[in-house]
Amino acid sequence: MAHFAVSSMFFHGYPLEEIFSNIEKVGFDGIEFWLETPHFWIRNCPVKELLSCIRKNPGLALTMHAPVLDLNPCSINPRVAEISGDYAAQSINLAEQVGAEVVTLHPGRRTVKRIPGRQEYERFGRYLDVIRSTAKGMRVKVSMENMEPAVNAFLCTPESIQELLDTEPWLYFTLDTAHALMSSFDEVYRYLDLCGERLVNIHLSRSEKGMMHLPLHGTEGGKVLVQALKEHGYTGHITLEIEDRNFSHDLSLEERLTLLMKELRFLHENWD
Repeated sequence: MAHFAVSSMFFHGYPLEEIFSNIEKVGFDGIEFWLETPHFWIRNCPVKELLSCIRKNPGLALTMHAPVLDLNPCSINPRVAEISGDYAAQSINLAEQVGAEVVTLHPGRRTVKRIPGRQEYERFGRYLDVIRSTAKGMRVKVSMENMEPAVNAFLCTPESIQELLDTEPWLYFTLDTAHALMSSFDEVYRYLDLCGERLVNIHLSRSEKGMMHLPLHGTEGGKVLVQALKEHGYTGHITLEIEDRNFSHDLSLEERLTLLMKELRFLHENWD
């Protein structure tokens, strides 16, 4: 049975203890903790407090997501590229320290909106060197996420992810369904077919009319998406990644919990 989780960033601005306890209260059995969760990030990453939350909520399987905001390991600015690699390494070490099962990374992008060239691929290679050496001998699974299609993007096709996984046998894969759906629904099936053996986390949400990370419940597309994952035989982490800025107003805590309950009910109705 898959773990149904929620991204901590859905509770943007809430204290750590409230984030963990509310996710478990709704009935989820997992959390993907982003290092950039504001209450953690802006207070210099209090690891003891994070560990306390993990201990108080033992029913939540834990995955982590490395920082991505203002970072780009393939940046034309060498200092930005370097510090992006440093944060990725820090995330892997922290994930290992707190017992996370998976840590998800982004691949970066070309700084300008042009097709990535030799220099960008060289920077990406140096980034891989950093995370490869950091992850060596660790238990945590380091996983690379597919990006939405864009002219300057890395790893936005099933073939590019498959090539990376073939080249780096230590690396795993996080499928972001909203990113894939920006191309087509068939793209989700192609990611599952080509990269499914190394799949360890799914960021689950919809895309529609150019908007990403939309809720699933009450939609035929959401139903087909969940059933496609089930039919593939996936049994790992499934993380709801809902963007709260897609709503017409700032959601209250009650509205967030109600939405998550609807999403979880929808998942069970179409999975169990």
